[in-house]
Amino acid sequence: MKFKDSAEMSYSEISPGRRWFLLVLASIGSSIIYAPAYLKAVFYDPLQQALGVTNTELGAVFGAYAITALICYLPSGIIADKVRMRTLSSVGFISTALLTFVYALLPSLFVLYVVFIAMGVTTILIWWGVRFKLVRLVSKEDEYPKRIGLSYGIYGVAGLIIGMISTAIVAMVGENLKLGVSVYLGFLAAVILALGILSLLFIPKFKGEIKASDGFNLNEFVSAFRNPVVWLAAVSLFFVYFFYTGVTYTTPYLTGVLGASLVVTTIVANVRNYGITLLSGPIFGYLANKSKPSLMIVIGSLAFVVALFGLLVLPKDAGVIVAASVLVIVLGFIANGAFGVASAQLTEGSVPLHYFGAATGILSIVGFLPDTFSSIWFGAIMDAHTVGESVQVAAYEQIFYILIVSAVLAAIASAILFYFVRKNGAKLAASAAAETELAGV
Repeated sequence: MKFKDSAEMSYSEISPGRRWFLLVLASIGSSIIYAPAYLKAVFYDPLQQALGVTNTELGAVFGAYAITALICYLPSGIIADKVRMRTLSSVGFISTALLTFVYALLPSLFVLYVVFIAMGVTTILIWWGVRFKLVRLVSKEDEYPKRIGLSYGIYGVAGLIIGMISTAIVAMVGENLKLGVSVYLGFLAAVILALGILSLLFIPKFKGEIKASDGFNLNEFVSAFRNPVVWLAAVSLFFVYFFYTGVTYTTPYLTGVLGASLVVTTIVANVRNYGITLLSGPIFGYLANKSKPSLMIVIGSLAFVVALFGLLVLPKDAGVIVAASVLVIVLGFIANGAFGVASAQLTEGSVPLHYFGAATGILSIVGFLPDTFSSIWFGAIMDAHTVGESVQVAAYEQIFYILIVSAVLAAIASAILFYFVRKNGAKLAASAAAETELAGV
């Protein structure tokens, strides 16, 4: 295996072993590089206490990351077509690692804002386009669907392994929350730095990875903007993503209301966030392929409502921790599965290939919008219902009812998309074929 190849390499010139290595590298990277920014999903209570911030302030810091990410989604795709994967991957990893080392020092609130805004640039503007494009570059045309599915599996395994390590760190440090959070962040930073070095050494210069054209066509965005399927899918993703990210508030609920130990909640959170991905993605994907992605979102969203109601009606004591943990994992399974097939609604609605990239850009901007306000909103709710150092059950009930409404709205949006496509399917397909032919794709 050659290091830092000077000559450009095509798919056939890269050894099978190296192709597999790069697939694993991209998949593990997509799991680990976002772990520092989304740490509150697993370590909510320890992180908030270790940083010495309120729930609202913690939400606002993450909101700063989310707003930066939102600004960076569209240009990240353009950059991925103009800069080599080796450069984007290594720079994205190494810069994120350095920021995570600063994060591990548990700095002041002002420095946290700087770190999280900078992470929005390093993880989204620089690295966001790497995973899918790198997997595409190490796959044959007919291999890509299988390889990207495998990539999601590797993503889940990597996240679960890292989660098990985080649980071990929590168990070792005991009640010293500051030390536990700091050590775990330092560990993440070291892993991300290692991935950056491996990227620099092993990712080759691919033939054809740099587009000769400008890579930006305003007409594509105008066409995507006018397509009703794009907007229906974007609205659906908005509400799916809202309850997909909101389910992380079941973690502090287990500890603060039901009295589960930190080790138990960390294990449940990691299984909910990563382990369940090994099953939910393939299962929802298979069922969506057999029926329709929109139908799976309708069914999944309504099932989410039922499961969350189940969690709400359980007695508020330690005797139901096992049942509550099972429901939390079920909620993660449903939310992960619905989120995994949400973007497939674009293909269900025959969005033309020549502006599919622009459509996914609109989908990302609208769909991930909840990140910019939900953490701040929910943090404020928790602070408003805090007595002493304890968040009262009323806060979680209010948050969970908001998530239930979001799931219902997701089901409605996808149901509208399903009936719209069912009524206009032939016309949409014919229009897509004509537009694609006219565009010369």
